[in-house]
Amino acid sequence: MAQKVHVEPYHVFGLCRETRNNLLFLDEHTIIFPSGNNCVLSDIHQRWTKFIPGAMPCRQGEQGIQALALSPDRCYLAVSELREQRTITIYDIQSEQRSKRQVLTGGSNGVHEFVCMAFSADSKYLLGQSGGLDWTLFYWEWETNTAIAMVQTTKLGFVSQVSFNPKDNTQICVSGNCVFKMFKLENNVLNQTSSSEMDQENFMSHAWMSEDCIVSGTETGKLLMLTAGQWQNLGRASERCITAIAPFSKGFACAAAPGLVCLYEKIEEYSYRKTSEIRIPQDPCSSQPSQSEQQEITTICLSPSEEMLAVSTRQGQIYHVSLTSPEISQGKQANFEFLFHSVHLGSITGLSTCSSKPLFATCSKDLSVRIWNYKTKSLELRKEFLEEPNFISLHPNGLSILVGFPDKVCLMNVLVDEFRTVQEFNIHNCSECVFNHDGNVFAAVSDKLINICNIRTGEKVHLNGHINKVQSVMWSKDDRCLVSCGMDGAVYKWDALTGACESSKNLEKSCIYMDAMFSPDTGSVLAVGNNFTLNELRDGKILREMSSDGVAYTAISMTHSCKALFVGTAVGTVRVMQYPLEEEKSWTEYQAHSGPITKMVVTPGDQYLLTASEDGSLLIWAITDQEGRTLDLVKETDYTEEVICTKAYLEEKDQRIQEAYAQVKLLKEDQERKINQNQMDYEKKINKVEQNFLQQIEALNSLIEVLNTEKEELIFFKEKALSEMMKKHTTELKDLDHKHEGQLFKAFRKHDELKKRLQAMEQNHEEKLREHEDNRFYTMMDMKRAYDDKLKDRENRLQQAEDRLKELQEKVDSEFKNVFLQYDLELEKEKETSMKLEYELENQMMQFCKITEEIQDQWLGISQLQIKVEEINSKNKETNQKLEQSLKIQEQELCTERKRATNMNTLVQRMKADIQNCSSFINQPFLLKDNFTRLYKTYIHEADVGVAVKAEVVQEHTRQRELLQKTVVSQKKSQAMDGKIQPTDYSKILKEEVLQEVKSAETEIEQLQNKTREKKQICKYLEAEVEEINSRNKTMQELTQKLNMKETALCTERQRVRNLNTLVQRMKTDIQNCLGFIQQPSLLKENFLKLYQSYIHEADVRVGVKAEVVQEHTRQRELLQKTVVSQKKNQVMEVKTQPADCSKILKKSTMPAEERIQERAKNSQHRTEINIPKKIVTAPFLSIVSSKDSQPNSTKWPVTQESPKIQRLKIDIQDMGQVQAACQSSLGSLKLPAINTKIIE
Repeated sequence: MAQKVHVEPYHVFGLCRETRNNLLFLDEHTIIFPSGNNCVLSDIHQRWTKFIPGAMPCRQGEQGIQALALSPDRCYLAVSELREQRTITIYDIQSEQRSKRQVLTGGSNGVHEFVCMAFSADSKYLLGQSGGLDWTLFYWEWETNTAIAMVQTTKLGFVSQVSFNPKDNTQICVSGNCVFKMFKLENNVLNQTSSSEMDQENFMSHAWMSEDCIVSGTETGKLLMLTAGQWQNLGRASERCITAIAPFSKGFACAAAPGLVCLYEKIEEYSYRKTSEIRIPQDPCSSQPSQSEQQEITTICLSPSEEMLAVSTRQGQIYHVSLTSPEISQGKQANFEFLFHSVHLGSITGLSTCSSKPLFATCSKDLSVRIWNYKTKSLELRKEFLEEPNFISLHPNGLSILVGFPDKVCLMNVLVDEFRTVQEFNIHNCSECVFNHDGNVFAAVSDKLINICNIRTGEKVHLNGHINKVQSVMWSKDDRCLVSCGMDGAVYKWDALTGACESSKNLEKSCIYMDAMFSPDTGSVLAVGNNFTLNELRDGKILREMSSDGVAYTAISMTHSCKALFVGTAVGTVRVMQYPLEEEKSWTEYQAHSGPITKMVVTPGDQYLLTASEDGSLLIWAITDQEGRTLDLVKETDYTEEVICTKAYLEEKDQRIQEAYAQVKLLKEDQERKINQNQMDYEKKINKVEQNFLQQIEALNSLIEVLNTEKEELIFFKEKALSEMMKKHTTELKDLDHKHEGQLFKAFRKHDELKKRLQAMEQNHEEKLREHEDNRFYTMMDMKRAYDDKLKDRENRLQQAEDRLKELQEKVDSEFKNVFLQYDLELEKEKETSMKLEYELENQMMQFCKITEEIQDQWLGISQLQIKVEEINSKNKETNQKLEQSLKIQEQELCTERKRATNMNTLVQRMKADIQNCSSFINQPFLLKDNFTRLYKTYIHEADVGVAVKAEVVQEHTRQRELLQKTVVSQKKSQAMDGKIQPTDYSKILKEEVLQEVKSAETEIEQLQNKTREKKQICKYLEAEVEEINSRNKTMQELTQKLNMKETALCTERQRVRNLNTLVQRMKTDIQNCLGFIQQPSLLKENFLKLYQSYIHEADVRVGVKAEVVQEHTRQRELLQKTVVSQKKNQVMEVKTQPADCSKILKKSTMPAEERIQERAKNSQHRTEINIPKKIVTAPFLSIVSSKDSQPNSTKWPVTQESPKIQRLKIDIQDMGQVQAACQSSLGSLKLPAINTKIIE
């Protein structure tokens, strides 16, 4: 089985320019920057790189890395990415695997993107600022993925930077376009503490200098400092915007202008001054060298030791400078240098390698051509042109290059320091060009025409067959054939010598082929395009076709050993497929770029894969097997080291060498002279130091002698003190020994006394124990004798009881035998009587059938009467409900009209009183003027608000009235449906049948006759109910009359309100007319007198309410309330009496049933059982009985448990009474007929 081929990212050239905070220092020698779809860790000195791949890109929409943030402890890296779901991924960059620690999202808030981030000082919390329309700031405890707080930072403009206070994790700063805000985290809520007073300023960047000091830069070049809530102007750094600020221990660095960084150092606590400037120098390789000086600096970062400062620019370049350089220390202007090398600014359109050197060439839309070395991972040569180079092709020997421009194709020699044109070819609009393997011929594409040119002879062969633009052209391994593909959906294989087309694939108008190549071993053609497939062709036919799962392919390449195939996609990924292609879809996909891959090439020896993208990045991949080793067929290639140099270059180099030699001689002489001078100076200094040391030694010796004498004296005093202390110690010890002996003797005596006492106590205790044991033994013996006597008495009693039981059993057995014989005789008699009863029953069944037919006819008449009663009841219900609802509505309207009338009366009385007050000043014009203006203000402006009925109130009143009417109609419908349903419910409840056994056929016939009599009585009762209903109709007429009276009263009240409204309006207009004479006292006096006379005397007559109308209205209302209350009381009394009537009827029906149950116990088992149901008839709610139920032999029920069923009937009738009472309370004053129950026997 063939070994699987893998690729690993080896090195990258390029920087994501649009990423926020895209340059970071991990340590003194390692930087972090985004490139393509990866975050790159690169060592500045050793030139190694490590990659953190991003998430898999989405197939549609924007994608890429938006922002970076490094924790202050330099352990964690936060990466904001644009994917299907906007995320922030946090990596542990100190671990070897650089593993993911957490993935944060906006949850259900619909975050469009995260534009900037920041870690807290202790690296526990993370800020994430979302973009789009919401601009929500998230405050996370990122290790637990907990969003502690969220707040909207702005509604207008945008936010460019967020940051934590370096000492307080709860204080946050947010700056941006017209935004500068401070937030405080309190109780898991971000509250704004202050905002910028300069709303018109656009803040581009800011930095915390201390816990209470922030320096910010504006779009107009101002440096502002916020301390203790007050702004302080540090001056204008330049006329351009300040795009970045980075603090360090001595002060801060700011990007004051394009290509310029200024260093500010601290003078006092809140004072800074500019110490030096650092500029980006001109680029000698550029066609416009001054443009490099105008690059906008986007990010500034400092190494941990603050020895190096690095910046990134909007053009994607990285520069650095040493802060320990003499220029900066002396306050002079310093220049930046490339940290690595210059990279492409735009999309890379061309990529080519050579076989004799480890070089490859690229061209880009930034008008530049560059030569790179993939072994040393460096840029060898670059040059910018005035026109955009469309393509490049590096000669196999690496000494020449073809560069295509819109109007020509140039063959250039690759010199040590420049490109020099040696030959030009007149080929217009050339979009693709490639050398053959020996470098003598090249193929150039001009729109839909392919030209094959010989460099030595100048001969040309035209290949004409495509009908649209050709996208790609490639030579075969032996240079005999050429393959091309284009936008016309065709793939052609050409003979390079004759120009003939050997094979072609049919046109596919819907497909645009992007790239095609030959398979070195099989000679088949592999092509990719926008049809989401990889096609393998031979002789114009498709051998294999592999789908891409909806991802468009843009480039293709293969190893020279034909083990693997590499395909680039439109989403920036690289797919590795084993060759020959397998039938199933199988590939390994790697993250590469953030834009579509434009070109990809495998280097000679199958060591590296080169990929270029529209995002301007260039990635080198190491090709390995599945164990990480190079391929078996790969051998280390010995590359040539020859370069092309001009004579002038060599002469200039020799001259420089001679000047260097001369300078070295001068330096050596200066160095010798300086060494001699330094030696003499050092000898003088040594002599001086020697003398000083000798003097110090003498002084120290004298000090030592003095100290020795002092030491001897101290030793003598010490020995004396020790001897005295020893004497005292011995005397004290003797005294302590005497004392201790006396104490021991006393303690020994006490011990002897205690021993004697203990022995005496033990003897007394033993004697007492013996006495207790003797007493216990005697008491036990006495108790045993007493219990033995009691046991003997109990045994004698038990024996007597057993004898009595035996006698009783013998008596019971003799009596039982006698009873059994009597019972057998009675059974025989009952059998004889049952036989007689059966014979009589058969004869009398005929009479029973005739009587049931008569009962059926009577049932039909009763059912018709019941239907009439139900119809009348339903009509009465509806009319009563309508009348009650209309009465309620009219009462509400009457109340509202009365309220309006009282309000209008109060307003008129107030106006009259104010006019009378004004009349008292009729002879004082000035006072009359003042009082009249007050009158005008109060009643012309305020009266409308206080009293006048607004149009909205009227509309609300009408709306409520219509809604009330709708609810009344719906209630009527529901009550009508209840009226239809209730009788059936009552009939179901009362249709439970009481089952009784009949003794003989004669008694049954008598019972049927009684039923017919009772039914006649029921008919009479129903007729009486109809008469009662008619009498109720009279009460309904009375209600209608009362309703008409209410309507008339309502109309009078409305007329009163209208009259009052017209009066108020007239008074307002007259007051307004009087206001016109406010400057003319005489005319004002006359008009006011007219006003007083017209409204103070006449208004009472025209507007006053008659007392008779009000009394009549109240009298009718009280009468109506009394009638409603009396009807409710009657209904409640009827409901209470119904359960008592039902219980009486049930008692009468249960008495014969209980007697028959006792007689049935005496009958024999062979007697027949005849069951006739007894029905409870309820008036007026009787159910219609079908003809089937009236047949005599249709149903038979066994009468086995009659008394429980009768009890159940009682409970159901009581429940029915409760239901009726509930209905009565819900229907209000509507009267229902009483329920009368009778048992038909």
